Amino acid sequence: MWLTWRAATERALYGEEGFYLRERPSGHFRTSVSASTAFADAVLALLAEVDAELGGPDVLDLVDIGAGEGTLVTQVLAAAKPALRDRLRVTAVDLSPRPEGLPQRVAWHRSVPSGITGLAIANEWLDNVPLDVVEQTADGPRLIMVDVHTGEERLGGPPCPDDRAWLDRWWPLPRVGARAEIGRPRDEAWASVLVRLNRGRAIAIDYAHAVDNRPLCGTLTGYRDGAVVAPIPDGTCDITAHVALDACAEAGCRAGAISTTFSTQRDALKALGITGTRPPIDLAHADPRAYVRALARASEEGELIDPAGLGGFGWLSQRR
Repeated sequence: MWLTWRAATERALYGEEGFYLRERPSGHFRTSVSASTAFADAVLALLAEVDAELGGPDVLDLVDIGAGEGTLVTQVLAAAKPALRDRLRVTAVDLSPRPEGLPQRVAWHRSVPSGITGLAIANEWLDNVPLDVVEQTADGPRLIMVDVHTGEERLGGPPCPDDRAWLDRWWPLPRVGARAEIGRPRDEAWASVLVRLNRGRAIAIDYAHAVDNRPLCGTLTGYRDGAVVAPIPDGTCDITAHVALDACAEAGCRAGAISTTFSTQRDALKALGITGTRPPIDLAHADPRAYVRALARASEEGELIDPAGLGGFGWLSQRR
């Protein structure tokens, strides 16, 4: 069966036997949430900032978009002080079934709720929003069709006018043979978050690139069992592509964002107190167990802010 990459990925990830409806992410790839509870501590610090900006509302929302197994919201609730925890309204958004053991107070939705006052966070969500792939030819860009069983590709017809306009603005193709991933569905997905945010912040965290440095051959990739594999859209692997966060930001502005900030995860987490600083050696003599715990924590934080790994993720923060 030949489909566009967008249709094939939608079917492979979210169809009746889709990868994300059948598998748990932790079994296939490492994320910031699974790497360390320090990430949840950073989200808790973000919540405190947003709470102060909003003047301490009676109900403060935390919405985790692409929540997977609900690990982040569970860790945040466990670490929050009672005064804040009692005011938190926690929502996890994911297409997969509600995980067993998730705290009862966590609402589990298939779509982003409206009326958010607080923090909406999308950690590695946009990279799994399906998109079409095109290749530049002598006659202009053409959609790439893929065999859903083998991953074999062939050229199809031209993209629709809206997608062609997106390419011209956000991913111009410099030569014949160059490829691009049309991020317009991700712009729309991100805008749908901003319009549901009454007051507060929305943050997208993902592999990203900018318009002046798009990869010549695209970034479409597969993951299975912790390893990079060929992106065959047969439902047996994750299929992902880096995110044009700059395009998403403009869509967010059109949806009502009043401020926009870009940073790397390294810079964002360091500003929130995640520094990877090793404990003083004197602690090893005074309290060896505390030293070992602190050293392990420093190692975990170091992974979160490693510029060659998780620390290189892009952070897009927008306010309403």
